[in-house]
Amino acid sequence: MPRLVDPIQVGRASVRNRIVMPPMATESATESGEPTQETLEHYQARARAGVGLIVLEHAYVSTSGRFSRHQLGIHSDGLVPLYRDIVGELHSAGATVALQITHCGSAGTRDLTGSTPLGASAALHPNGTQMPRELPAAEIAGLKEAFLEAALRVDRAGFDMVMVHSAHGYLLSQFLSPLTNKREDIYGGPVASRAALLVVIVQAIKGRAPGLPVIVRLGIQDQYPDSVPPNPNFSGGLTLEDGIEAARLTESAGADLLDISGGMCGSRPSGAPAAYFLPWVERLKPAVDIPVVTTGGIAQAQMADDIVRQGKADMVGVGRAMLKDADWAASAIRTLKNTG
Repeated sequence: MPRLVDPIQVGRASVRNRIVMPPMATESATESGEPTQETLEHYQARARAGVGLIVLEHAYVSTSGRFSRHQLGIHSDGLVPLYRDIVGELHSAGATVALQITHCGSAGTRDLTGSTPLGASAALHPNGTQMPRELPAAEIAGLKEAFLEAALRVDRAGFDMVMVHSAHGYLLSQFLSPLTNKREDIYGGPVASRAALLVVIVQAIKGRAPGLPVIVRLGIQDQYPDSVPPNPNFSGGLTLEDGIEAARLTESAGADLLDISGGMCGSRPSGAPAAYFLPWVERLKPAVDIPVVTTGGIAQAQMADDIVRQGKADMVGVGRAMLKDADWAASAIRTLKNTG
């Protein structure tokens, strides 16, 4: 079996090792969504430490999907040269680079977007504060086009991959979840219908940019396993079985890599043990043929290496530990090479 320090191929992209820096918001962009020198330096430090795959934090595909004031954007062609400069610097440090593209949907607020937040349905987000407007079927084609255009900008900027964000209670996750998707049209009801928007977005990207590997960050379940106390906000939400079916549909649509996380429950359970998403990944992995990334509180190099060596996941995302220590990857690589 491969080790954490071994290379991996994802579509056309060669990754020097299986360490992933997952997307984590730095709030370093301008109010127009432009990356800054601070953005570059943050990622550059991790690239120089030897991270295999760096995924730049969530970038909104349209202003209606903006989540925070200093969030990155990928909604305009004018942003492409700015990202191209960053990608060039990270490539010089040996990293493979992706950008996560997203729309916050009903997790957004009127003061940031300038309009009523959009949702899969007119249902309050479990963690939201403002009732959204249901996205009409007539507008869904425009949303798909916004994701497609954003992915094409990612490709033109020289990124090696694009990550489509369908987790953490953002818009595509809202379509997947029965908590927020009450639709009675072709985008509501059974999981295949709730996953339809995600599927058509992946298909559109693969159709227009066939060489660009697509990562899907998939919120595979709405609730943390064995949460204490149970959270009634997530009762009746996306089940693991339906999440696995959504993963299969995503793979069939052309996804090249799955990064598994939480749905409405988000990405950071309080008091959960390290590798808290790994049990879900272990259930999923036999059901798909493409590589799978696991994340979730993993901070020890040996644990990450064991996960890969035991075939539980193909790559490992290290978030908060790498946020705290820019040299985490260098230390991990050194430790693992010394222990054989």
